Amino acid sequence: MTRRTASETRELIRATALRLFAERGYDATTMRLVAQEAGVAVGNAYHHVASKDVLVQELYLEVNRTHVAVARERLQPGDLGERLRTTWHAALDVFAPFHRFGAESIGAAVRPGSPASPFSPASAPSAELARGLLADVVDGATPRVPADLRDDLVAALWLAHLGVTAAWVHDPTPDARRTRELVDAAAPLVSRLVRLARLPVAHGVAGDVLALVGRWAPHPSGGAA
Repeated sequence: MTRRTASETRELIRATALRLFAERGYDATTMRLVAQEAGVAVGNAYHHVASKDVLVQELYLEVNRTHVAVARERLQPGDLGERLRTTWHAALDVFAPFHRFGAESIGAAVRPGSPASPFSPASAPSAELARGLLADVVDGATPRVPADLRDDLVAALWLAHLGVTAAWVHDPTPDARRTRELVDAAAPLVSRLVRLARLPVAHGVAGDVLALVGRWAPHPSGGAA
């Protein structure tokens, strides 16, 4: 029998864990079960993957990469609200297989200092994927978002994206219908805010609000938002 390389073994462990997260959820997917399903010794699994937290981050990356690909395929030039709506609906489509995982892992995700938190340094690569996609959503919108509001708007939209994710985790309705209704109502409001911000009389107020949210939003890398 051909021996697997170290990279092949790690990929097998990663793929097995992602499958189990979807099938059995966060709690039941232990390192022992991952090793058993992958057909490797538990000690060998730990040699290639230090902990379950590492596999959780692999899931975050996989889901975010898929979301970016699906959203970019669906995005069309045009109104910011419609582009944002498309992006959030794409997220709900991609998240769907992992609803049980999300419901079980939310406690760890919201605990300060947890590696599973979206604000943790460990989650920075996944967060950057999400922020990069939202930056593309903003940059491709018409009319153009005022340049001085762009960065704070992206930071605010990332927080809103986390809010949509939290709503989805707690949504028991079929196909996340309640969360999709929230997305359909919230996305146009963002577009209206930006359109108002183009008016001199409202620009300063809109800028102050976005700056406040942008300054509050912690950056996963540990730097400024």
